[in-house]
Amino acid sequence: MWAYESVFYQIYPLGFCGAPFENDGRLEHRILKVKDWIPHMERLGINAIYFSPVFESDTHGYNTRDYRKIDVRLGSNEDFKEVVSALHAHGIRVILDGVFNHAGRGFGPFLDVCKNRENSPYVNWFHRIDFGGNSCYNDGLWYEGWEGNYDLVKLNLYHEDVVRYLFDSIKGWVEEFDIDGLRLDVAYCLPEEFLCRLRAFTRDLKPDFYLLGEMLHGDYNRLMNDRMLHSATNYECYKGLYSSFNSMNMFEINHSLLRQFGPENWTLYKGKHLLSFVDNHDVTRVASILTNERHLPLIYALMFGMPGIPCVYYGSEWGAKGEKGQGDPALRPLFDAPVWNELCDFIAALAEVKKNSEALNYGSFRSVLLTNKQCIFERRSEHERVLIAINADGEDFMAHFDAGCGRAKDLLSGEEHDFGGGSLLPGYSAFFWKMEA
Repeated sequence: MWAYESVFYQIYPLGFCGAPFENDGRLEHRILKVKDWIPHMERLGINAIYFSPVFESDTHGYNTRDYRKIDVRLGSNEDFKEVVSALHAHGIRVILDGVFNHAGRGFGPFLDVCKNRENSPYVNWFHRIDFGGNSCYNDGLWYEGWEGNYDLVKLNLYHEDVVRYLFDSIKGWVEEFDIDGLRLDVAYCLPEEFLCRLRAFTRDLKPDFYLLGEMLHGDYNRLMNDRMLHSATNYECYKGLYSSFNSMNMFEINHSLLRQFGPENWTLYKGKHLLSFVDNHDVTRVASILTNERHLPLIYALMFGMPGIPCVYYGSEWGAKGEKGQGDPALRPLFDAPVWNELCDFIAALAEVKKNSEALNYGSFRSVLLTNKQCIFERRSEHERVLIAINADGEDFMAHFDAGCGRAKDLLSGEEHDFGGGSLLPGYSAFFWKMEA
């Protein structure tokens, strides 16, 4: 699967393009701006992009009005086809946000229910319509909104007409835009039967069509398996990544990685490929959540070195800040142009190492050395072995451990390394040592 060897870049288009929050109905060709960022993405080493919602919606994208039309605030279907074609021409795959658990209040079938009530042919398209109740919008009917959000009308994914409408929409996205996969919003809410059908349907559209599910808690294997999703979002390690640095307790992230990918038979996701991230459109940006800015390159090193598919959120590659407490717009801003700095250089180096390493793409995980402030772990595949070393402390650290060989090459710097007498880890440093066979 191509995704397992990729470095993803996430863009929240409505914010990225500076679109108004409310859908004003005015056609603006803002999405073409993505083409201007392609050289930046190429330089960063990106070879796959995940777009948050792009289809016509009421406000923030997740309250969809029309699953077959690009949001007018972003542009036309022709504009987006041009963008995807340009990305593909530069070797960048494209996945879209599939928002199938719920639609917006402006979704045509829901408007028909509000107008025609019991006589609407779409009554059963939605989950638990009750004409004897009411909503906070005073519709004269009650319906289920996702997690109590009544601008998000829950769809009935057990209804054949709804499934057919959504699948026909996906087919249209493949035929019109040539997309390469989907990220499924709130995948943990979707029926397993629906996901099984989705996997089979998209496999017939494109044999290598990639399905990523938004998962938060619990056992991701419930939906991430050979019949449903290829991948899930690794929220468990998201928390462990920044918390380990802020508390100077590398045991936390190491525990999660061993639980998920370690050598024991009981580990949860050995051989699987979760999406790794240090921030996204829903959480505080990593530059705002880390208490020590010197840890910023190191958290990316850890994220690129651990098992999984790394994903970088637009702007965070140069250290942009944004706090969840300031509201979603603070997390999803407009940047007039990309910025390039030393952090970008470092992430670009990590991306090249990751994409070209069998061990980092497919290798096992084993903890080699662990203290509160330092960690060394091994990624091993059939033909390659890489040690990732992180020193989160400002002081130098002499690491003594059995490297299993005498010499190695640091994939980040290209320098040769001799393990004789121990390995000196300078303060705030990261190494990717490729071991001699």
